[in-house]
Amino acid sequence: MTSLADMADVLSLVADLSRDLPDQERYQRVLDCITQRFPCHACALLRLEQDTLVPVAVYGLSEDTLGRRFSLAHHPRLQAIAAQRGPLRFAADCELPDPYDGLVEIPQENAQTPLDVHDCMGCALYLDDRLWGVLTLDALQPGHFDGFDLTELEIMMQLAAASVAAAERMHALSQRAAHSEQVSQAMLQSRAGQDMIGSSAVMRALQDEIALVASSSLAVLILGETGVGKERVAEALHRQSDRARQPLISLNCAALNETLAESELFGHARGAFSGAVTERAGKFELADGGTLFLDEVGELPLSIQAKLLRVLQSGQIQRLGSDKDHRVDVRIIAATNRQLQEEVRAGRFRADLYHRLSVYPLQVPPLRERGRDVLQLAGYFLEQNRIRLGVAALRLSHEAQQALLGYRWPGNVRELEHALSRAALKALSVHAGDCRTIEICRTQLDLADAPLMTVSNDKAAEPLPGAVFEEPGWQGLDLRQATEQYQAQMIQAILVEQQGNWSAAARILGVDRANLHRLARRLGMKA
Repeated sequence: MTSLADMADVLSLVADLSRDLPDQERYQRVLDCITQRFPCHACALLRLEQDTLVPVAVYGLSEDTLGRRFSLAHHPRLQAIAAQRGPLRFAADCELPDPYDGLVEIPQENAQTPLDVHDCMGCALYLDDRLWGVLTLDALQPGHFDGFDLTELEIMMQLAAASVAAAERMHALSQRAAHSEQVSQAMLQSRAGQDMIGSSAVMRALQDEIALVASSSLAVLILGETGVGKERVAEALHRQSDRARQPLISLNCAALNETLAESELFGHARGAFSGAVTERAGKFELADGGTLFLDEVGELPLSIQAKLLRVLQSGQIQRLGSDKDHRVDVRIIAATNRQLQEEVRAGRFRADLYHRLSVYPLQVPPLRERGRDVLQLAGYFLEQNRIRLGVAALRLSHEAQQALLGYRWPGNVRELEHALSRAALKALSVHAGDCRTIEICRTQLDLADAPLMTVSNDKAAEPLPGAVFEEPGWQGLDLRQATEQYQAQMIQAILVEQQGNWSAAARILGVDRANLHRLARRLGMKA
């Protein structure tokens, strides 16, 4: 007979049914309870989003697992677990590839080779006859689960389903209290397709702001460096808005000349210009009822800025070469990596248009400020490359993980994606076997251009600036002169990197802005 002490973890799970817990904590408590009852080397709880399983809590697996997305079409074991009611255990000689091969955490003293899974079982989790996700349990020794009671596992899964169902009901009630039923449904549907990877404090704050402004009709200006993922933020805003069922139309404003920009935005009539052989609708008409995303809006010619402002004020457009008005209902989301306030002062951007677009500004943090998010993003990109290259597993060595955490990422998420794509391709020609390990040398990071940082908790410490200084001409200089020359070069490099933003430069250099101005004047630099 099972004692109350043995059932303590189960009773804890039952008690959680009435508690209002954050989703992440609830999922982790479910996993902790199951691993107490069924000891194993690795365990994961994955939620089904369309035809893809998304890890929500893991035990004993590499941290980057949380960033991976497991398509059922590419993972036959997970597909088999999801297709069966009740627990499913795979034979030791099963030829189906295990999705966690190479991802089981390895103690550093035993880290010569990745460890493969040798005993595997799983169970589907249903809510009211709807498949919510799956639980997987893995062990490194064959026969590890021989003595386990699979009936008890099924009972535990029913308790887990009740806990998850309670969380979903609480969430639905809070949604209805804050929004109308239509907006709530749009937000829940958009969440299924959302892929903003990361759980750092700055990303959680950004996601909270997105949820706050998405359901409004306010124009949003997304700010951030090149490659941070501004387009992903725009997509999330649209998916969580009440326009989610309507189109999201994007236009990259960079490198558009005046005629092409006007035609792309407002459309053109037949014969409006050389080559206009047919009438054509512009982006505003295509986005009617939905959202228009203007990427790199700071690149628009001044003449087009005036026409765009007129549309935003009146809601009416005229196709190029036509005098007929078309009324449109479009929400505007714009993005730029420029400092638009500086562009306004320089006369390159209209002040009235800037104020129209920046009703609600959103700052997307650079990757160097997102701490350990880089490993989750790495897992996401490695899984994409694993499928594209047709290999069983791709993993990062411990040294490569530390290098990714320490690198400054001047190109942000886009640079990370490209670096891992190159490294995954190079790993094919170096490693034999099913599991390919990516070493730091194959990521081809320019560590001289962006020195390593120390990492603490959730956020990387600010490094010295990652600029390349000119060869110092210190010959014939005393220590004071050489120091001042180095200071001037460092300040200049940071100002170039931050596009002349003295406040940002001061934060990176760790000094007060006024003191930085005084130092620059003393060094003979022009503010």
